Amino acid sequence: MDINFNKNEDFNKLQLSALKRKLVKVYKGGGEKRTEKHTDNGKLTARERIDYLFDAKNKSIEIGALAGEEMYEEHGGCPSGGVIVKIGYVKGKQCIVVANDATVKAGAWFPITGKKNLRAQEISMENKLPIIYLVDSAGVYLPMQDEIFPDKEHFGRIFRNNAVMSSMGITQIAAVMGSCVAGGAYLPIMSDETIIVDKTGSIFLAGSYLVKAAIGENVDNETLGGATAHSEISGVADYKATDDYDALDKIKNIIDKIGDYDKAGFNRIETVNPVKNPEDIFGILPASRTDQYDMLEIIKRLVDNSEIEEYKKDYGKTIICGYARIEGWAVGIVANQRKVVKNANKEMQFGGVIYSDSADKATRFIANCNQKKIPLVFLQDVTGFMVGSKSEHGGIIKDGAKMVNAVSNSVVPKFTVVIGNSYGAGNYAMCGKAYDPRLIFAWPSARLAVMGGEQASKVLLQIETASLKNKGEEITNEKEQKILESIQQKYDTQTSPYYAAARLWTDGIINPLDTRKWIGMGIEAANHAPIEKQFNLGIIQV
Repeated sequence: MDINFNKNEDFNKLQLSALKRKLVKVYKGGGEKRTEKHTDNGKLTARERIDYLFDAKNKSIEIGALAGEEMYEEHGGCPSGGVIVKIGYVKGKQCIVVANDATVKAGAWFPITGKKNLRAQEISMENKLPIIYLVDSAGVYLPMQDEIFPDKEHFGRIFRNNAVMSSMGITQIAAVMGSCVAGGAYLPIMSDETIIVDKTGSIFLAGSYLVKAAIGENVDNETLGGATAHSEISGVADYKATDDYDALDKIKNIIDKIGDYDKAGFNRIETVNPVKNPEDIFGILPASRTDQYDMLEIIKRLVDNSEIEEYKKDYGKTIICGYARIEGWAVGIVANQRKVVKNANKEMQFGGVIYSDSADKATRFIANCNQKKIPLVFLQDVTGFMVGSKSEHGGIIKDGAKMVNAVSNSVVPKFTVVIGNSYGAGNYAMCGKAYDPRLIFAWPSARLAVMGGEQASKVLLQIETASLKNKGEEITNEKEQKILESIQQKYDTQTSPYYAAARLWTDGIINPLDTRKWIGMGIEAANHAPIEKQFNLGIIQV
């Protein structure tokens, strides 16, 4: 191994260590004191509930673990958005679980909580996965009610989705393991089956204090909406559980009886590990986001047997397209090549840039994968489309539009891994969040922005200095440098993968060595949902 490999390895492993430290903190939820108070009431934590429910703790993936990171600090923070979402296996069946974390503001819903719940339901609907709700929530966080209550993608959308999912035949099971109040009370009742835990679970539209204020009735919460009231009197709950373990066992028993699902029929054979050591990824991936490297070497450490059949290998070289397998599943890979290459005219092409020929190649390949019913995997390290008069005259906008069209209309499931840069229209063409990937996740090395930091900072500097000059201020070299440093610091923060993950622009930041598991479980989930639409590019300029 050369010295650069070792330097890259040290840098990337430090990045991974930083991720692990953040996750350890996030996993503590509302902190030790609130957790202790929660468990003193005889309740398991949200993460303990999920671990007990799943067949195997390590055979799962967590969606949005970093949601809410460094957001709402003035309100005390909201680790993981106050709700845990995981995909795993219950009695051998793949399910998605949504568990309120009552150690975070009593499980109250912040704006990001609503967004995360909707993302969980979206995954369930796209893949027709059974969904399990472990309810323990005080309802909407009132100081921010205007950002969570009234809009289309806010709190009420959850219950609309409950109804739609029911009509789609998607299994929904709810266990009320703590508070379930106000509008939130509709979620378990709109599920297929509802379990309530005795003495700790409660369901009501208004608690005892509000009932007293509204109609003058004196009643305690247990009498008003406890397990006995709803399992013996109102009939709202279907099962009464003695404690958290009993409730989770009842869920297991229900899931165990579900019949088999109709399959999409994606091709799968026995899994083979990569021949090339996946650990090498840390040394191959450069520390600097501007340095070049061979993306093909990354791919060979992600795919089964390190084998990929390249499509149009010698054409459009700044995008690699090819057929491979991941965890036994057949996949079509579309990846940005990050090393400088030469085209047929012996012209240099910059790595990470999409040229007309590479956009044309990717469009054809995406169409082929749709024709053959092969899921697509996008590996992003893209700085955008090539600019300049030669590219414009050559029709780069037209060729880029064709690629965006193909990605938009693709009917096979898509999975996006943000390995490095994800800039501008390159984000779109390589299946960014707006293009409905079934899962989109990032490595710690990722950067997401409308353009690279250096270019953006210079543009913003010009705008800022021009504005100050118009106000009559004198801009010295020293002041200009301070302005530039301030802009760069802010821009670096906003392009961080943590900034994106906090806002659910990605489903999370992962250890690169977990990439195969995420894609494999993602395709298994997608296999629950047969493809019902035909691939059609619509009208495009050829």
